[in-house]
Amino acid sequence: MRYANARQAEPVHENLSRLDEKPVPAVTGKILYFVTEDWYFCSHRLALAIAAKEAGHDVAVVTRVRDHGDRIRSAGIRLISLELSRRGKNPLGEGLALWRLYRIYRNEKPDLVHHVALKPVLYGSMAARFAGVPRVVNALAGLGYLFASTRRRAKLLRLVVQIAFRWLLNAGVSRVILQNPDDVRTLIATQILRSERSVLIRGSGVDLDLFRPNGEPDEIPVVILASRMLWDKGIGEFVKAAEMLQREGIRARFALVGDTDEENPAAIPSAQLARWAASGIVEWWGRRNDMPEVLARSHIVCLPSYYGEGVPKVLLEAAATGRAIVTTDMPGCREVVRNGDNGLLVPARDARALSRALRMLITERPLRQRMGRCGREIAEAEFGVEKVVAETLAVYRSLLA
Repeated sequence: MRYANARQAEPVHENLSRLDEKPVPAVTGKILYFVTEDWYFCSHRLALAIAAKEAGHDVAVVTRVRDHGDRIRSAGIRLISLELSRRGKNPLGEGLALWRLYRIYRNEKPDLVHHVALKPVLYGSMAARFAGVPRVVNALAGLGYLFASTRRRAKLLRLVVQIAFRWLLNAGVSRVILQNPDDVRTLIATQILRSERSVLIRGSGVDLDLFRPNGEPDEIPVVILASRMLWDKGIGEFVKAAEMLQREGIRARFALVGDTDEENPAAIPSAQLARWAASGIVEWWGRRNDMPEVLARSHIVCLPSYYGEGVPKVLLEAAATGRAIVTTDMPGCREVVRNGDNGLLVPARDARALSRALRMLITERPLRQRMGRCGREIAEAEFGVEKVVAETLAVYRSLLA
């Protein structure tokens, strides 16, 4: 069912139109994905890799293998292990990892490489250029900590990355996939990216069969924030808002779902998360691999992020599950939420505004249920994983042709 009032992503330039409007030959080749973590590949790109394999491509993935190797192999995707820290500080170790990646590209001789997230885009593009890989797809799932942070070290690193990106992202036969129009405008306005290189594909999609609407639990409202436990995800503001509401006598439970990320400079220490949980202000459920069940236990989903999101997957899953959402009026987050229709948008870093929005949805059950229904309609119309897969395969076809 089409949600009649769902706004479409505004066209930033003509290259953002569908790449498959003109018929192109059915061309196949060897596609190599490069993603830092195996769990992220499974969560965000496995469906795409399976579809590429079914379309006749020879598919492999380069990633750091931890707990999800068997799942990748069982899907028929060849797995190539590469140890690469997302926050590597040792120049020798980083140089060695880059050399190994170059050797992989030289040995594999892929027709196309697809890099996902900032560090794989940076290292992968360098390796591809030196190894002579003919076609490159770079996917930035938001601009992330490095572009969003105001810390001095982040600003210095950002300058270095911007210079490298100007050299790498516009080279050869390549495209850059971005998830929201704000990021497209930012990279073009700062002359990091030429407009004809950019493609807008809004998120990594959601499995509409796995995440389905279900009735609210008949209990005290549960508000969840599911994310990596980073300050820039608005965790501190969420805790402050929960404390304000408890002081006002609002009956609700507030749960943090996710683990800390020691490789991110904005990580919240586990000890701090444990202290918050011990205080009774919030619950900390830790990392969960059963998000459909977690969302089924919730009444409201909150993500007060100012991280530099692409299109947050948890918001897509919340919308598909029929849950009202409270999030920030920030790039990526506002791609999913239509303020007043399927959720509420609040200013970033504003715990008081966040508490007011949460209070409204906690106390007004008919309102949040109406918003949940609208969210499902938006998810069906715009964010199904099949749509994202089809748009990405169209990028492959256009480059391979």
